[in-house]
Amino acid sequence: MQKIAYNLYRVSTKKQLYMSVDNKEDIPMQRRACCEFAQRMGWSVGREFEEKGVSGSKVSADKRDAIQDLKDAALRGEFQILLVFMFDRIGRIDDETPFVVEWFVKHGIEVWSVNEGEQKIEQHVDKLMNYIRFWQAAGESEKTSIRTKTRLGQIVEQGYFRGGTVPFGYRLEKQGRVNKGNNEVNEILIDEREAEIVRTIFDLYITKGYGSQRIATYLLEHGILNRKGNNFTNVTIHHMLENKTYIGILKSGESQSDILPHLQIIDPYTFETAQNIRLQRSAQWNERRIPLNTRGSSLLSGNIFCGHCGARMIVTTNGKKYHRRDGEVTVTPRTRYVCYNRTRHAHLCDGQTGYTVRKLDTVVDSVAHTLFEQLNDVPKDALIAERYANRIAEYQTQLVMAKAALQKDTAEVLEYEAEVIKVIRGESKLNPDLLNKLHEDAKAKAAESDQAVKKLEKQIRDSEQMKDSLSRQFDTMRTWADMYDGCDTETKKMILSRIMKSVKVRRGYDIEIDFTVDFEQIRGSGSLGANAG
Repeated sequence: MQKIAYNLYRVSTKKQLYMSVDNKEDIPMQRRACCEFAQRMGWSVGREFEEKGVSGSKVSADKRDAIQDLKDAALRGEFQILLVFMFDRIGRIDDETPFVVEWFVKHGIEVWSVNEGEQKIEQHVDKLMNYIRFWQAAGESEKTSIRTKTRLGQIVEQGYFRGGTVPFGYRLEKQGRVNKGNNEVNEILIDEREAEIVRTIFDLYITKGYGSQRIATYLLEHGILNRKGNNFTNVTIHHMLENKTYIGILKSGESQSDILPHLQIIDPYTFETAQNIRLQRSAQWNERRIPLNTRGSSLLSGNIFCGHCGARMIVTTNGKKYHRRDGEVTVTPRTRYVCYNRTRHAHLCDGQTGYTVRKLDTVVDSVAHTLFEQLNDVPKDALIAERYANRIAEYQTQLVMAKAALQKDTAEVLEYEAEVIKVIRGESKLNPDLLNKLHEDAKAKAAESDQAVKKLEKQIRDSEQMKDSLSRQFDTMRTWADMYDGCDTETKKMILSRIMKSVKVRRGYDIEIDFTVDFEQIRGSGSLGANAG
């Protein structure tokens, strides 16, 4: 009597339905191969089941109509052969699919693959091979996802645009490059008109201390619109300030290119400065050093603290001052830095309540002038060489530790994989579910260690760029020195917040200033005491 075969065809994505006949994931190709195989074997094809766009690694068998219909038909004795192009068409779930195959075999159904032959479950080794096959299929499913991500990652690592919305400041243009399908593809290039707006946004944020909303208002007032002719929103500007594309880096997930000079609108040091300001403004009240905004005439709002209790000081207007000159009277508000604790929780602070803004600002302004004058006496090349050597030594030490951690984590993954084989053979005492969790955790930890190693290796490779960054940082400080006297209050506030971590004031206007790391190294000490007199 001629055996009856029921054929199962499956593709994971809708896109695969329209692939060429030569593609091994195409349903027409699977159908032709299975029917030809059945004819050679002398079987009659009874019914054909198609699953279109069904993932064998994500959709459980009990939720797949084709599998359930095949099981019902098997119980009714309608067929003797379950035929697929490859066994992974049945599924790719390692802890489920082997038992689906075993179910059909136990119910008298021969399970055949055009490419791999019959899957028997007669001996222990058959069960072992059945399990290993679908364990490998599950791994291949993961690899398919990884390959897709890797392919996109390789595109950006090679310096090409991966597709999607083009960031403001850039445009797409065909330059003659073609893809594998011999179709000309677009290249991403700087749009100089838009790029100038990007530079304006970063300048307002860094130099003037404007926030995203204030920048949006400034652009609107000056008639500067986005690509669609609409106003810039504060959300858009916030995202632009975080976008690494502006320093010439293309990204796709975790993958990114090296800095591509032809795509650089903002230099790395300027971008890093913007990120530091953003982090400072999002920090907790007691940790923030950058002023939330630069409105007002006081220089120290944002980084002045009470020297007695450590609380942040705020600017208040208390009374008025009258000035009589040439018979005319002018009135100005009396502004003071006031200790928050002293005014709201007097028992927490034994210092004085407030300090005159003009008096404190004059002292700090004088200190800033002194520091900037010292910059002229500092040997730039020697300072940069010292900092560069220290930074590289630090990275190399971290790299040795990271590689040791990676070796340990990788060994742990291999140990768990060896234990999996023991579970399959029935030789392990570990619970399979627990082993699976331990294995996944170990793989995740090893992946993190691998990323840490790669990051440090890249930082060391980019050492020359680090030198350039340090040189630019030094030049920026000298630029501050040149522009400090002639700049407006907003710019002065931002400059001071970048060179002074905090200013602490005690009774009698005794002032202590904690400088940033850069100025500590330039001056040779980390703090300076001053007195307003």
